[in-house]
Amino acid sequence: MLDALEVVTTVVVGLMVGVEFSVAFVINPILGALPEDSGQLGRSHGGRMLGAVMPVWYIGSLALVAVWAIAGWHHHGTGLVVTAGALLILSVIMSLLLLVPINNQGKTWTPENRPEDWKEQMHRWDRFHYVRVAVIIAAFTLLVAALA
Repeated sequence: MLDALEVVTTVVVGLMVGVEFSVAFVINPILGALPEDSGQLGRSHGGRMLGAVMPVWYIGSLALVAVWAIAGWHHHGTGLVVTAGALLILSVIMSLLLLVPINNQGKTWTPENRPEDWKEQMHRWDRFHYVRVAVIIAAFTLLVAALA
């Protein structure tokens, strides 16, 4: 049963990493290259959509990692799992303190009501997001290593 939990947890976290990596290095660059207001409208829509889904995914991933750490406490690799959990906690804290406040504003913007500095705010969100992606990639890597 522990083996199944390990695989499911690794897959769930890996998919989350893939989505966040795609946002950082595929979706946002595409949106940034769109003409006129299309990119800003796309980011607002993405903020609403992913803003609803990703909190559940992050907390669910963290819960799975916690269950793995507890269930496998006396098994090889538990230190890696605990460290991955700590990194996921860091990513949630980063999200709540740095990214969510910007996202909550950005998801309501339209070309008519967005602030003058909306591009700077999106660039700030992007920079924080790059760091968060690095953190969750590190967590995922530790989980994969713990499987060995």
